[in-house]
Amino acid sequence: MDYRALVGKMTLEEKASLMSGENFWYSQSLPQHGIPAIMLTDGPHGLRKQIGDADHLGINGSVPATCFPTAATIANSWDVDLIREMGVVLGTEAAAESISVVLGPGMNIKRDPLSGRNFEYFSEDPYLSGKLSSALIRGMQEKGIAACAKHFAVNSQEYLRMTIDEIVDKRALHELYLESFRMAVQEGKVISMMTSYNKVNGIYTNENDYLLNTVLKKTWGFDGLIVTDWGGNNDRVAGLKAGNQLEMPSTIGVTDLEIVNAVRSGDLEESLLDTRVLELLKVVNKIKPLPAEAADMEAHHEKAVDIASQSMVLLKNKDNCLPLNPKTKVTVIGDFAETPRYQGAGSSSINAYKLDNLLNALDETDIEVVAYAKGFERYGNTKKAVYDKALQAAGQADTLLVFLGLDESYESEGVDRSHLDLPQDQITLINQLTKLNKKIIVLLAGGAVMSLPFINESDACIHTYLAGQGGGKALAKILTGEVNPSGKLSETYPLSYEDVSSAGYFPGKEAISEHRESIFIGYRYFDTKKIPVQFEFGFGLSYTSFTYNHVMFEDNHITLEVTNTGAVGGSDVVQVYVHKKDSPLMRADQELKGFAKVPLQAHEKKRVTIELSDHAFHFYNVETESWAIEEGAYEIRVGSSSRTIHQVIEVTKNGIQAPVTMCNIPKSYKELDIHNISDSDFEALVGYKLPDSNWDRKAPVNLNTSIVETATKGVVGKFVNWIILRMYKNKMKKGEPHAANAILLVQSMPFRTLSRMTGGSINEEMLAGMMMAVDGHFFKGTTKVIKNIPSKKSK
Repeated sequence: MDYRALVGKMTLEEKASLMSGENFWYSQSLPQHGIPAIMLTDGPHGLRKQIGDADHLGINGSVPATCFPTAATIANSWDVDLIREMGVVLGTEAAAESISVVLGPGMNIKRDPLSGRNFEYFSEDPYLSGKLSSALIRGMQEKGIAACAKHFAVNSQEYLRMTIDEIVDKRALHELYLESFRMAVQEGKVISMMTSYNKVNGIYTNENDYLLNTVLKKTWGFDGLIVTDWGGNNDRVAGLKAGNQLEMPSTIGVTDLEIVNAVRSGDLEESLLDTRVLELLKVVNKIKPLPAEAADMEAHHEKAVDIASQSMVLLKNKDNCLPLNPKTKVTVIGDFAETPRYQGAGSSSINAYKLDNLLNALDETDIEVVAYAKGFERYGNTKKAVYDKALQAAGQADTLLVFLGLDESYESEGVDRSHLDLPQDQITLINQLTKLNKKIIVLLAGGAVMSLPFINESDACIHTYLAGQGGGKALAKILTGEVNPSGKLSETYPLSYEDVSSAGYFPGKEAISEHRESIFIGYRYFDTKKIPVQFEFGFGLSYTSFTYNHVMFEDNHITLEVTNTGAVGGSDVVQVYVHKKDSPLMRADQELKGFAKVPLQAHEKKRVTIELSDHAFHFYNVETESWAIEEGAYEIRVGSSSRTIHQVIEVTKNGIQAPVTMCNIPKSYKELDIHNISDSDFEALVGYKLPDSNWDRKAPVNLNTSIVETATKGVVGKFVNWIILRMYKNKMKKGEPHAANAILLVQSMPFRTLSRMTGGSINEEMLAGMMMAVDGHFFKGTTKVIKNIPSKKSK
């Protein structure tokens, strides 16, 4: 098709209309030109296709779909092939539902364990995140649909995510926060990219020319669709200039008119608009879902069970008390065993086709469940009688399966966690149970790092993470030994949150979020400073054991012999870390640069080849703004976790001398005093003077003023925020955490989003009145709002 000729036939208004959605989930169609609408829908770990009332928070209903384990869970599988298979199933279900773009995977790096959306992301490590997300993307796109990598970029916190300015130095930006996206583009061949809500170094990502034009398009070669997050447009014309082609959802023509006016005023060249339209049309034509076929949902469920069983992590197994012997009598305690916590909340909330729970799954095994007790109230306020019933049930067996975890209120889009602790009611329960002289097997549910103060008193511990609809059956298979656990942690478990490098800097409370820790996050920090941790990155136990021998390096490949020395089959994850010796640059002690999951039967031996990352020996050179190899000696460390290294090989690489300016490391970074980085040292790293971290209390309310910020503007703003918090608390008291968190999310929204996300229900004039009302002109502003409420006829 001659798209350029087609664009030439369009009016200015028609071209502008293509740059935003037709409604909440569909792009704009132009039937008179043969241009169809395409459907975009949520779905990092399952489809959330809404056919009724639409929302971006997982509140309204959606069609049944396979709910796979979340990204935080499948990352623990370290299994590229398995995750590609999951992508194929997602693509199959999307094609069957006539969906063109699936909004996932989520690929942001886990800067801090308190980030509320960590359950939806893969890892603290960009290489692991990039390899696994690329596999998921390839699988999805095999079925002719488009994956959409998100959220580009540096979406590191949920609080104030729509206005926060993420201040990050160039090395950390490229080596940590952009690297997995680069891999998604160059290895995964992702077709679509979603920009994040936040700013990066002072500029909103959707209008950030450096991120979109310089890095994404010119450097990486991305030629696909760039779409805003829902309601994520700030300046439509600036976004268009930076490279964005599609704003979602529909703005009822408001931003279309902004584009038209910009062209007519000369602020936007019509030829640039033509380019964006051409880019959009090429992607629309490229997306060709395979002919719809009925999805085999039962087969997909079994695949979900398989993926979950390969992703759970055995954290402790004292005296090999697992797997359980046949006919073992157990008492099961914990609400999650009966009512699973299997997914996160927000836009990724899936209407699961079916749902297994542990209790029912155990009934299908040789394990004898003699008693079950709820153990605690899911959302707190557990009465003594509930604890007493649990203790009574515990007395009926010598082995206790105690299912604990984070409830739905702890992890959600739009809300960060305030601590790493489990709910106190659960801690009270486990403290009582550990005094009974019983065998305690702790089972955990939750999508992120959590404190485990009871781990030393337990005999075994399995972390299921958020295991999807098949989690109950998968866990039963591991408990009985039908499946040998092979999951490895994709993030570090600290002994204390205070040990985390970003503690003290996270989250940004008002205007900015300062990444003062720079490149030192996760194991890169813990291993460099040699800080004790509860469980290191890459850790995970098995019911068997493995040895590594005959390690060799040649032509960017590691080869070695892996042997299963135990009596049962199992899989191990060989991990390859690279360490630069005697470097004058600021560097982490080691970085993951290769891995392979190796299945072996009992006593089987296998020769394994691992290709290292194309950036295995590189650093980001801020002088040349490109990747480079520092000349000299390197150690290639081969192990089964970041702290269990079995073999080390030394190699020498040709390259450049470390740039002189980059060798001038600010004092606090040189001393690894990461918790006490001075303003001057951080400014030296980022290369500019830090903006004010606080809101300007005297500035007038504007479209980018968040609702929570209005509390600093006067009594009306204080009252509005008081009402929001009251509504939140009331929903929590009613046991409705999803609705409660959705209410709390409103506080982080800027005024512009209220209009963009309501489909015209709140128009521009009403918005102006609202801002006027909270800015000291209550009666005048309220009158303006009332006068401009759309009539039913106009709607």
